[in-house]
Amino acid sequence: MNNETSFEIFLNRHDEEAWSATLATLQRSIHEVDRNATQIWFAFYPLPLFRALEEAEDREKLAQQLLLLGDYELKNQIDTSHRFLYGHRFWPQVKKAVEQYADEWHRVQSAEAGVGCRVSGVGTSTLHPTPNTLHPMSSQTEVYATSLADQILEVAHAVGEQSKIDQALLVGITAVAFMTVQQAGLAAFKRAPGAIAIDRKHAKKSPEQILRERAKDDSQGFFGFLKTVDKQWTVTWDENDDGARYKLREAQDLAWGAASDQSRDWKAIDPRRVEGPIPVECRSASCGTCWVGVLGGAEKLADVGAREGKKIKEFGYIDTAEPKPLIRLACQAQSEGAVSIVIPPWNGQFGKYLRTLKEQNDTSIKITVKSGDVAKAELVQ
Repeated sequence: MNNETSFEIFLNRHDEEAWSATLATLQRSIHEVDRNATQIWFAFYPLPLFRALEEAEDREKLAQQLLLLGDYELKNQIDTSHRFLYGHRFWPQVKKAVEQYADEWHRVQSAEAGVGCRVSGVGTSTLHPTPNTLHPMSSQTEVYATSLADQILEVAHAVGEQSKIDQALLVGITAVAFMTVQQAGLAAFKRAPGAIAIDRKHAKKSPEQILRERAKDDSQGFFGFLKTVDKQWTVTWDENDDGARYKLREAQDLAWGAASDQSRDWKAIDPRRVEGPIPVECRSASCGTCWVGVLGGAEKLADVGAREGKKIKEFGYIDTAEPKPLIRLACQAQSEGAVSIVIPPWNGQFGKYLRTLKEQNDTSIKITVKSGDVAKAELVQ
């Protein structure tokens, strides 16, 4: 990016590995209602894919090569990409705080040594390099030395104090805001209105209420325990829309059940949705169109089979050996209970490309380091 601010420069020093470590650190601080949602959001907007597109000589050609369909640009969804997080309710406060925090970076860069660093306008909490440290930041060097996780926690804490909101409900959405700045750029981030994309009725729901709804299973009647009963389960594909539900039978895959929902003009909403709310194309785990995130009920889906596990890694959506991960292919995930899912606005096949790119970069780094060692040896001689 051109004309990067000091905050953007700091963020851009963090690659996928650094962000993974950051999220692992933050997990224990995120409220249960958003713990899965935060992981899903970061899977929906992978940093390596963004960087590959940014660095490509021909961005459009690469997008076609990777079969990217739908809206995969985070800069187009600054206020809406995280609508499925509970923390989305506090987006206006968090967005404003992150903007002020980014501006504070410029002040720290320009300030004289000895001047304290505070998140201007979002509380009076001093920004510390590490928890329980008594010395406020007074230089850019000290700011850079503070971990990304600590800075996210600092902003979440400041917003929580000012707005009287449980900090645990703010950590996930604050991490999302930081990544959004990294991918969309601070200027675009500031231009976004900062509006909430859910109605007042759903915004009033408590975290506990949502967790109860996710855990609830459909009643199968008095004889529901019998194997002969044709059990049906509810799939919720948008927790902020009372009409975003459909039924499927025991052991049906998520995509098959979705195809029976003809309540809306799906193709008008999203051209990828040819027969229901979940985009589908092949039904055999060959295209990657039907990937979804599982907000609640991951344990009620059948284990990932060999083909799903192989293909979901090839597509680039997730790389894990977990039997019941948070990212699934809807055409393969068979339901054994009610679940709550979220549908990403895009799909593609980029896993192999990104792995090849990483291998090339790793090789280049090794060659550079080796060349440097040789040069040092010659200098000593």
